[in-house]
Amino acid sequence: MSSAVQLIEKPARTRVAVAPRPATDTVERGPSAARRIVALVARAGWRLAKPLAAIAAFLLLWQFAPQVGLVDQVFLPPFSTVAQAFIDLVRSGEMWTHVSASLNRSLSGFALALVIAVPLGIAIAWYKPVAELLNPILELFRNTAALALLPVFVLILGIGETSKVALVVYASVFPILLNTITGVRTVDPLLVKSAVSLGLKPIRLFQKVILPAAIPSIFTGLRMAAASSILVLLAAEMVGARAGLGYLITAAQQNFQIPNMYAGILAISLLGLSFNGLLVTLERRFSRWRVEADR
Repeated sequence: MSSAVQLIEKPARTRVAVAPRPATDTVERGPSAARRIVALVARAGWRLAKPLAAIAAFLLLWQFAPQVGLVDQVFLPPFSTVAQAFIDLVRSGEMWTHVSASLNRSLSGFALALVIAVPLGIAIAWYKPVAELLNPILELFRNTAALALLPVFVLILGIGETSKVALVVYASVFPILLNTITGVRTVDPLLVKSAVSLGLKPIRLFQKVILPAAIPSIFTGLRMAAASSILVLLAAEMVGARAGLGYLITAAQQNFQIPNMYAGILAISLLGLSFNGLLVTLERRFSRWRVEADR
């Protein structure tokens, strides 16, 4: 009887000993969760602080180098002078006139290049006869710089908007095209075989397997094309235009308005950063399936 009583009493003692643990765990989880949140905020702040610190150091160097005599203030004004010129151009509306003109040309050419290059790159990468037919002519034009053809575009299409948009299309097509070809050709063959074995039709295969796997490479080409489109457009605007950031820089240089010239260069940098940030955001949106390593 005594042994039976002992067996009955032991589980009761165990339950009494275990019962307080959830309360202790709850008390311990609070500080640990708070520490994790603080650590995440600190890590995000540090990631943001590093590029901001580099930019701040560059702007401080730009501000004080002319003031202490390292460079001539006439040819490189302090950053505060350039920033004031930028603000004055924005207030007068002149900056928006030039930015909108350049944006219209670059976006039109970039959109046309996207519509042309992505389907063509998929066709070249997927169908060998198309690749054999088009590769020689593509290699010929790919190795011809866009700016070298600027006089040809002006002679054939005139000095108006058409030649500038066509030059942007030419400069943007090849980065998108080559990266699309690379992205499609480097899709994991096991994914393709698995999709085919599941009975996917060619259209669904492209939609569900090929395009998602090629998205990162395609967006790399888009970012390269965006930079190229702005550069060649500025060169075209310097040759013959009445509005645009390239025209602003050239006119300011010729009239010796050096702060306005640097303000135009600063606007180009901000425009390029905006393009790149937009494309990076879209890439993350369309390639959420990728697992990014923590850095």
